[in-house]
Amino acid sequence: MPMEFLLFGLLAVLLVFMIFNTRKRTKQMKAEQEEKATKTVPGVKVLLQGGIYGTIVAYDPEDLDSPALVEIAPGTIIEVHSQAILRIVEPKDVVVEDALVDAPADEAQVADAPVVAFDERPAAAADAPAIETPEETRARLERDADDK
Repeated sequence: MPMEFLLFGLLAVLLVFMIFNTRKRTKQMKAEQEEKATKTVPGVKVLLQGGIYGTIVAYDPEDLDSPALVEIAPGTIIEVHSQAILRIVEPKDVVVEDALVDAPADEAQVADAPVVAFDERPAAAADAPAIETPEETRARLERDADDK
């Protein structure tokens, strides 16, 4: 008889643990969804479930069944389900630090190396479109909307 009480006690402890763990996970997921909904505004760069990067053009955080409009290239806007937005892409600050060189470089190689300023883009990238900031994207989208 005492063994049965021990098993029922263990079962009760496991059930209580499952309930509390499920509540905690649900609350955490809801907080993440609300945070994503508040950060998802037009002009913000996002990553979609399919691995496509784009910029939000229109998004309704209240109605998750309505499609979100995402610009994947200048002038190319696609409709996606609002839950297809995986995450907001945060811009990373680029920090240039002094590089430490373990072995001395050959002076002839260093002297022959072309000097490129940081402002210049390589010839292959000269034809590539410039990367826009979220503010520039918003301004361009507003201009396009006014033109229509």
